Amino acid sequence: MQPLKPISATAATLALTLATHASTTVVANRAAGITMTLPAATGTGAKYKVVVGTTVTSNNLIIQVANATDVMTGAASLAQDAADTGVTFETAADSDTITMNGSTKGGIKGDIIELEDIASGLWSVCIAGTGTGTEATPFSAAVS
Repeated sequence: MQPLKPISATAATLALTLATHASTTVVANRAAGITMTLPAATGTGAKYKVVVGTTVTSNNLIIQVANATDVMTGAASLAQDAADTGVTFETAADSDTITMNGSTKGGIKGDIIELEDIASGLWSVCIAGTGTGTEATPFSAAVS
């Protein structure tokens, strides 16, 4: 089977879909940020991978759930720019949004966000990234 070609995302918004974006890599190539919306979590096992191809320099790279009942579970590991150390942030029980600002919350070229639809209403998330300044959690509860 031929591997799927990565999809370059350059628009301000992107609705991720099972048919187009699952099991491939979406490369976020917009310095002004992108808001990506996941499909509703139903337990399909579908995997979505987002790689930051262009560091966010204004606004944010946002990945959010589709509705007010879906949440995320997992962690973000960010390499710190000082002292060769790292910091890890866990999701909270109500986390439904990832916000990366190109600095303290990640969103720097090369960062990787992996999401999997693991159950009805539940997304698994794993972020491997870098941060600058005083690193902060990229997770929040913002979808209403």
